[in-house]
Amino acid sequence: MPAESVRPTPHPQPGPGTGWAAPGIRYAGIGDEAAPGAQGQLAAVHGLGWHAVELRSVDGTALADLTPDAFDALAGRLAATGTDVVCVDSRIANWSRPATDPFEQDLAELRTLAARCATLGTRHVRVMSYPDGGLPEDEWRRRVLDRMTTLTRLAEDHGLVLLHENCHGWAGTRADRMLALLDHVASPALRLLFDIGNGVPHGYDAPALLDAVIDHVAHVHVKDATAGPDGDIAYTLPGHGQSGVAACLGALARRGWQGTWSIEPHTRLRPHDGTDHRELDGIAAFTAYGRALERLVEREVRPAAAPAEHGGRP
Repeated sequence: MPAESVRPTPHPQPGPGTGWAAPGIRYAGIGDEAAPGAQGQLAAVHGLGWHAVELRSVDGTALADLTPDAFDALAGRLAATGTDVVCVDSRIANWSRPATDPFEQDLAELRTLAARCATLGTRHVRVMSYPDGGLPEDEWRRRVLDRMTTLTRLAEDHGLVLLHENCHGWAGTRADRMLALLDHVASPALRLLFDIGNGVPHGYDAPALLDAVIDHVAHVHVKDATAGPDGDIAYTLPGHGQSGVAACLGALARRGWQGTWSIEPHTRLRPHDGTDHRELDGIAAFTAYGRALERLVEREVRPAAAPAEHGGRP
């Protein structure tokens, strides 16, 4: 498979405003959490001193649905600003596409994204593993495993890596199912995306889940949340909620994990429930979130991981 395109930084110096959390770990963000348009998304990322973005939508349109002209304009802007794309977030098997939906829509989206990922210089495509759509448990499992195997074989053909997120779907919230999915598909073209903040709304302990699957994690979303006594979920700055952000990032850093920690604040935009308050202060809120993450890493994560950073294990 071709290597992922990342513009070289020979001697990255970790620290606030550098775009690096630790040796081998870079910061990025899901751009549309800050602003609808590409200009605002890149302004938010660059304002943090970061040069990596995760793409989901532009002007309210999913990446796979952009017209050729709109996609070319986006790709040109990314290239002109020296911005790396670390992952694209598809709708494949996500909360809006149960296992009863036509499979061809997912295959078609992956084919489109394969060509666009080649242009953008990324191999990573975020996927989920299908809500049940009312299917019986056995049929849900069978259909998910069959579909994910087919999608992964298509990804292999195009040099892509599918990143399964711990969110909606058959394998979304249980380590045993994530591992069963990986074992069934048996391909390096399917790995895990770990979203730290999904444990609170989905009712599981994120650090414990991460511990069970950490060897298979290739990408991380940084999110934090609290659950109120009535069950309402509120999204917070990283380290201010109940998700165990510092514990999860510390566990990764201590293992010498390498990859991207990508912020998905959810404080202004939540696509799954229609919340969108970006017009108020989306870029400023995104920037504040990134700075809060940098401070958390400097204060709690890097000191705890210092032995591993210097070639040892704690």
